Amino acid sequence: MLHGWDNFFIMAGTAAATLIGLLFVAITLGADLSTPRGTHGTRAFLTPTILQFAAVLFECLAVVVPWPSVWPVGFILGLCGFAGLVYQVAVILMQRKADFASLDWIDFAFFSGAPVLCHASLLAGAAGLIAGSSFAPYAVAGAITLSLVTGIRGAWVLTLWIAGNRNKTRT
Repeated sequence: MLHGWDNFFIMAGTAAATLIGLLFVAITLGADLSTPRGTHGTRAFLTPTILQFAAVLFECLAVVVPWPSVWPVGFILGLCGFAGLVYQVAVILMQRKADFASLDWIDFAFFSGAPVLCHASLLAGAAGLIAGSSFAPYAVAGAITLSLVTGIRGAWVLTLWIAGNRNKTRT
């Protein structure tokens, strides 16, 4: 069922691994922003973005393994989707408690809403793989693509925030 999708998942996994590395560079630039408020922001915004890229990398690695059937990969992706949904609820609660950043509707959509959609699509794709539905690879690929795009936007916003606040802590 996933035959012919290898290049997509290899490219998506490579992109996720590269973006994790680039995000670590951005974190290094903002290392002097480690304050109690900054730590709460890290947990609410930065950690979920890194975990989003790490999840894409793990999911792509799970898909390209030559499994004897689609059941194992469907089960693994289903666990990832379910765990992602549970984690995203906790992330949304942390983001609501952040007292230094107020999310407008577009930020809320990308930091909170889109990841929920990614995990739900991954869960649907995993169920489709197990059931043998033809839509399953498209649901999984859509979830991974949206997750990458969402993570890229989140990393960009975080990098801009770090760059804009670097000099404020030095004065």
